[in-house]
Amino acid sequence: MNILFGAFIGLIALTLLVVIHEFGHFIMAKKSGVKVNEFGIGLPPRKLAWLHLPAKEVQKFYDQLKPESKAKVNQKRLQKLLTMGKDKTKKDKYVWFFIPSAEYKNDPLYKQDYLIFSINLLPLGGFCTMDGESDAETKPHTFGATNYHQKTAILFGGVTMNWLYGILIFTILAITGMPQFMNNQFNINEKAHFTMPKIYIDKILEDSPASRSTLKTNTIIHDAKAKNEDNWKVLTSTLDVQDFNKSHLGQTVIYRTFDPATKDTSEHEVTLNSGDNSPALGISMRMDGQFLAHYSVIDAPLIGLGTTAQITGETFRGLYDMVKNLFSGVAKQITGNQEAKESGKQELAKAGESVSGPVGIIGVIFPSFVSAGLTELLFLTAIISISLACMNVLPIPALDGGRWTMITISKLIKKKLSTEAEGKIIATTFLFLFAMFILVTILDLIRIFH
Repeated sequence: MNILFGAFIGLIALTLLVVIHEFGHFIMAKKSGVKVNEFGIGLPPRKLAWLHLPAKEVQKFYDQLKPESKAKVNQKRLQKLLTMGKDKTKKDKYVWFFIPSAEYKNDPLYKQDYLIFSINLLPLGGFCTMDGESDAETKPHTFGATNYHQKTAILFGGVTMNWLYGILIFTILAITGMPQFMNNQFNINEKAHFTMPKIYIDKILEDSPASRSTLKTNTIIHDAKAKNEDNWKVLTSTLDVQDFNKSHLGQTVIYRTFDPATKDTSEHEVTLNSGDNSPALGISMRMDGQFLAHYSVIDAPLIGLGTTAQITGETFRGLYDMVKNLFSGVAKQITGNQEAKESGKQELAKAGESVSGPVGIIGVIFPSFVSAGLTELLFLTAIISISLACMNVLPIPALDGGRWTMITISKLIKKKLSTEAEGKIIATTFLFLFAMFILVTILDLIRIFH
């Protein structure tokens, strides 16, 4: 049940990130004067649809509806829209008109005169369709008719929104508590306030040093010191406790704990075992909470920007290593001797291990994050959003970066690709990417169920 629920949450999160990406295309297309036909959440078939049309054309649209669809229109809402359409003081006022299902399922041609906003059945992303998406298109208000800078803005509007989402989420987390997930993570230590995870004593072993002390279960270990020392060592993880015990084997130490039930802080003197096969202290521990960094509202945006830039760099570095291992491994398998072939096999394995598709993300990562909490889920969506941005700037024709590369080459050689040629290149690349998607999905399933 946890996996299924995690998969559902994962699909919703991925859909949200793709919709944010497509919304970036939508904003820049509208700003550039390109006619957008439909902005959809999810993939068809449609479940709900609205039309964005001038208020003065509401009557015209209503008259085109079939009798059974007219009967489903809210008459109070209709009269309000008609009144707005007659208001001469507000020229070209636009309104949203809900399309009855009998109409949007039949998909009449007249709908393309206006912008459609739709919510679709399959929660697998979203889309933004616009007029004349080929670079060779010349009709006014089409993508092809815009200048080079406008095309660039439209194509990279999606990745920009994904990066902005990452910056926003990391900024929020910098205020509420930023997880520390990398050794060299971007931070401003002198301005950070850290929240330490709680180390609970879960069990005390019989006939152990802990059982002969005043230590109690369900209490929180704060810090410790040797009996003859003055300075306390703050303990932030179970590993810290283990390391402290190893460095004080056979010595008498003092642990300081907090009891959540009584709200009391107390000290406990313990003589550790001296290094034989017996446990040094004799307790089992559990962690509650995370090591989080908190920043002020002023400093948080810098953390958001820096973390996003760092993850972007790590993503590109990972993609480079994957491609390098892939090509190097294939080359060694084909041309090398037995030793080189073995090395190539290892490089191919590294390339395969570094790739994970939606099934891997949803089936493995999301279930654990669902149980972990909102902070981890937001954190993960930010990382995936940045990954989507990085993937889409790659010069692959079916992706935004690839389309921009083709447009740039056409501009440099002063010759545009025909609509047919551009369509074939994109379609071929899309089929290749789809095949890779299937392959990665199979590898994910093997890793999960092996």
